[in-house]
Amino acid sequence: MNKQRLMLFIPLIIFAILGGLFWRGLSLNPNDMPSALLDKPVPKFSLPRLENVQQMRDESLLKGQVSGLKKQVTLLNVWATWCETCREEHLFLNQLKNQGVRIIGVDYKDNNVDAQRWIAQLGNPYEDIIVDEEGRLGLDLGVFGAPETYVIDNQGIIRYKHIGDLNQQVWDTVVLPIVKQLEI
Repeated sequence: MNKQRLMLFIPLIIFAILGGLFWRGLSLNPNDMPSALLDKPVPKFSLPRLENVQQMRDESLLKGQVSGLKKQVTLLNVWATWCETCREEHLFLNQLKNQGVRIIGVDYKDNNVDAQRWIAQLGNPYEDIIVDEEGRLGLDLGVFGAPETYVIDNQGIIRYKHIGDLNQQVWDTVVLPIVKQLEI
């Protein structure tokens, strides 16, 4: 009889353990998860551009990387029109462009017509936009979802990955110090 009674509590114990693991997972910060590509080159790619038919290759990220005596850093921003957070982030990216920050966009798993309409309505903060319709580049980069931003040095090496929207606070406290260090 005792053994049967104990067996009744096994599902409750399993449920409690799973609940605890789920709760722990909710409290994790995705930015605490390091990118497997940190300090490695941007993966090789050849994908179409949004605004013209020419393919863009990974080497294009290095084009124009030296501005005077300062080494220029590139932000590689993964976005999509279906991403509400990307819409909020877009206004800030326009501000960064006006400050001279080089940003390349990756339109991730999106519709080209929607993306072109988005850019026409909200402005274009990007020097160029890569169309990653099938998500191959995103997969190679280890994208969790949009938006994500990668800081790439003038040698094409990924130095930082930010998951979530890039906003003034994140820029001032995290990304800008990394950019300044890399531009020296």
